Amino acid sequence: MNSKVEHELQAPLLSLKNVIKQVKTGADNLTILQGLDLQIKHAESLAIVGASGSGKSTLLGIMAGLDQPTSGEVWLNDQPLHQLDEDQRAAVRADGVGFVFQNFQLLPALTALENVRLPLEMSNRYSLKQCQALAKQWLDKVGLSQRVEHYPT
Repeated sequence: MNSKVEHELQAPLLSLKNVIKQVKTGADNLTILQGLDLQIKHAESLAIVGASGSGKSTLLGIMAGLDQPTSGEVWLNDQPLHQLDEDQRAAVRADGVGFVFQNFQLLPALTALENVRLPLEMSNRYSLKQCQALAKQWLDKVGLSQRVEHYPT
């Protein structure tokens, strides 16, 4: 392995430094996350567990750039999410973040293949032929190649 690739694999994919998230509740502030430090490297797995209301969804939103911390730093692929505006964060997400939703976020009028292909088409990064091929590959990777023409139930 060359040293550049080795360095990239050792460098954090995601880094949170002293992240604080507070929300206003009337006259008071409710602290959801307090002084959180976290580093996730490439190919590393992480499980976020906790009681209902403990800040798991808030943390995931901040990690993905969907939400901003009240203070602290969030770095994703060497991009300072905490310094970017919404459009810039959306561009970073489109390029390097994948979501697996707890609830299905599928369009009921589209087949499995069409639901997977749609965000690829909207990215304007691939030809329609490439979108079709990628969508089929990804469905195959998750064991759904036999359901490409099925609709969500």
